[in-house]
Amino acid sequence: MNSLTDHQLSMLLRDAAEMGALLALTKAGKIRPYMSKSEAFRTYGRKNIERWIDQGLITPRKDGNHSAPWRIERIEAEAIRKAVIAILYL
Repeated sequence: MNSLTDHQLSMLLRDAAEMGALLALTKAGKIRPYMSKSEAFRTYGRKNIERWIDQGLITPRKDGNHSAPWRIERIEAEAIRKAVIAILYL
């Protein structure tokens, strides 16, 4: 059985608090719940976003026809980023 160190536990609790704050800010309308393609690329890196989409970890959404820009859920992308980091350090 693997036990978490104090440092690992504090990292997980910090990430949970940050995700809760992000969720609260989106629900309160302080930040948008979705990110544009360019914003996602800037924030998380183009290769990361494209890999996460290819792996089915995040789902781009469109509002309309073929020329409509796609968007991704901010919470979804941030959760994947935090999970990848946690896997690397845990």
